[in-house]
Amino acid sequence: MSRADDIRFNQNCAVYFAMLKAGYKARAKMSSTEYARRLAQEKILQQRRYCDAFALWRFCRHSVCHRQQACAGDAAMCLKRSLTRVPREVQYRAREDILKATPRNLSAPEREARKFMPIDLL
Repeated sequence: MSRADDIRFNQNCAVYFAMLKAGYKARAKMSSTEYARRLAQEKILQQRRYCDAFALWRFCRHSVCHRQQACAGDAAMCLKRSLTRVPREVQYRAREDILKATPRNLSAPEREARKFMPIDLL
């Protein structure tokens, strides 16, 4: 390890021990049902993100989507109906853009859902 790594490690240890001294307790792990629930919710949001990234509202039959210039209806059906018109490289680029915009401190189920390609969400 380099000197900078040693200093960072010591600082992290000092912060951790100060938190323990102040009464910090590690959170319990998420149950499998809670994980599955949060993953399903994030998948629904991810479908809407893909609809907006591909501007599928332009081809939508619902006037609400045209007014809002965003997906306001059933994102899963919209993706299923229109995904064949979106080239694979555009889908990949949209996924990469979403992953770049993902915060580093996002929890596991949300991070996992954002890694899905649009075809995997159907």
